[in-house]
Amino acid sequence: MRVWSGRDVGLLWSAYAVSTYGTWIAFGAFPLIAVQVLHASAFAVALLEASGPAVAAAVAFSLGPWVEHRAKRPVMVATDLARFAAMASVPVAHVLGVLSYAQLLVVSIVSGSAGIAFTAASGAYLKHLVRGERLLVVNGRFEGTSWVATAVGPPLGGVLIGLLGPVVTVLADALSYLLSALAVLRIRGGDVAVPRDRAAEPRGAGLLGGWRFILRDRVLRRLFLNSVLVGGLIMATAPLLAVLLLDRYRFPAWQYGLAFGVPALGGFVGARLSPRLVHRYGRYRVMIVSGRLRSLFPLGLAFVGPGVPGLLTVIVVEGLLITCMGVFNPIHATERLRRTPTDRTARVLATWSAVGKLVQATLMVGWGVLAALVGPLAAITTAGVLLLATPLLLPRRSDMAAARPAVAPAGFPAA
Repeated sequence: MRVWSGRDVGLLWSAYAVSTYGTWIAFGAFPLIAVQVLHASAFAVALLEASGPAVAAAVAFSLGPWVEHRAKRPVMVATDLARFAAMASVPVAHVLGVLSYAQLLVVSIVSGSAGIAFTAASGAYLKHLVRGERLLVVNGRFEGTSWVATAVGPPLGGVLIGLLGPVVTVLADALSYLLSALAVLRIRGGDVAVPRDRAAEPRGAGLLGGWRFILRDRVLRRLFLNSVLVGGLIMATAPLLAVLLLDRYRFPAWQYGLAFGVPALGGFVGARLSPRLVHRYGRYRVMIVSGRLRSLFPLGLAFVGPGVPGLLTVIVVEGLLITCMGVFNPIHATERLRRTPTDRTARVLATWSAVGKLVQATLMVGWGVLAALVGPLAAITTAGVLLLATPLLLPRRSDMAAARPAVAPAGFPAA
């Protein structure tokens, strides 16, 4: 199946790819800058990782309706340029000798808010460009690109950090957003914007519209709760794992990058296999099995220790986890788009991202406090135990059979 026959889809993928590679080259840069340059504590690192996304998510609740009623390509360009400016300010401040913890927080907020708006706009635009069964295949390709970037980016970033320091990787991330904006500018096809009807939409309804739509759909509601909690618990351990490996176990930067880069190849394999597995075994069965397995493997991080055995433990555990995520995520993303009408896509995606980031931020702070009380390894183990219960929130077969994908309203093409 030729999924890249459309020039516009290829350019949208190019924009996604280059910014994703930049993000993963700079993976862990802010915690490293906080630890190595600003000498921050484990709690301060967790607060940095949590506060920026939390404030960004609070701001983003108003971004969904704003994105929904505007052409998507200008929104993507504007948010890419905003992220470029924010990230580029870090190396500039470092060179001038004025870089501070407060600036890292502000940059995190600006880039997080812009990232949510970009996700909402690009998701709605992808739904506009790709129809029918091709959507799962295209989502699989995007997911596969993400995991290849995850595999290549951290080791390359680790080398750059070892040679030039973590601030240089932030500059690379900034340039990736500039290149992404240029790719979006080259798109010449149609665009999509929902006409605003102020008389039909009550005051404040736009901010809550995405939330209400998610809660009314049984499948979306369960997918939402599952993905938010799984993502939150996994991300809550990320800064703690960074402190554990970099500070307590004294892993060099290149080993830290390797520990998260190599397992990402499993995500690429899972993403490429996802459409084939769905074709052979059915969407529901593949989603449930991969969703359950991705909640099982993080408990293996409880056995991480120093040296080569600890490095291999992280690689194996993360590899199994990410392979399952590579299978699950395209199905999850496709089901979410299929069940959301065109005039609600942007606000549903914005709400989904915003709530997810708020939960992640809350859990990061909570796990930062827990790590201060019981240690990073015990806090990571606690998250792994709690993850075992999250498959209970996955959609039931009866929900999938009873609930039908949303039908586009009059004036909009069906996805």
